[in-house]
Amino acid sequence: MVALDPRINAFRPELAAKHLQGQVEAAKFIEGTFRQVVEPQVALRRRPSHDARLDSEALMGERVTVYETTDEGWAWGQLETDGYVGWLSAGALDSIGTAPTHKVSALRTLGFPGPDIKLPPIAALPFGARVAIIRQDERFAVTAAGLHLPATHLAPLKSKEPDFVALAERFLGTPYLWGGKTSLGIDCSGLVQVALQAGGLSCPRDSDMQELALGRMSSLSDLKRGDLVFWKGHVAIARDAKTLLHANAHHMAVAVEPLKDAVARIRASDGDVTSVKRL
Repeated sequence: MVALDPRINAFRPELAAKHLQGQVEAAKFIEGTFRQVVEPQVALRRRPSHDARLDSEALMGERVTVYETTDEGWAWGQLETDGYVGWLSAGALDSIGTAPTHKVSALRTLGFPGPDIKLPPIAALPFGARVAIIRQDERFAVTAAGLHLPATHLAPLKSKEPDFVALAERFLGTPYLWGGKTSLGIDCSGLVQVALQAGGLSCPRDSDMQELALGRMSSLSDLKRGDLVFWKGHVAIARDAKTLLHANAHHMAVAVEPLKDAVARIRASDGDVTSVKRL
């Protein structure tokens, strides 16, 4: 059998997705059930435990194929957007509801219980969260769940950001968070994925997947805005020929760094640049 990546293929020794039967070994194969994320964001973890490592995050409106739900309130499933597999809080998921029509275009927006910004907000939705809008006035858009969102913070679901680098720059100063995908915390590959997806481009979750899947080979000597610079376990976005934008644990934030400084600093700890990819 060909070895499949468990990050993006739903299989464990005891359970696997039905479509993988014949490709992997498991005690049981099942079809899975479609669910939808109903919380603003939910952690996707390596194990069904609050102490487990954060691998990624799923945002409101995203669909998940759930293959197992435990009595302790964990759901094991696969995200529709990037195929990532892991454990999520079952309480953050619900049956598929009204199809999303819009997405959050601000780094974060507040959801109010009524059409009044003086009311205490009851939710904070991250950039990229998907919502079903059932009516709208000049100031508020109302979701199928009853949230009143500032209309200026939303965009039609199919809209695309014209400049993914400019979008990524909006996250400057965001704290570094391994597995994060929002303005509360984001990692290097999460920043690339969020920015590219906002521009209408498909993008895998992790930097090694991105290095294999995205763009064509280029070089540091010909670096241009929008090129992706890869190291083992890290990725940065070129702002221009001399500076990079990246979420990194050195600054513990999304930061702009001179190319020469970043290359020298990362070489000392993790080795040389492995590739430069042009989209």
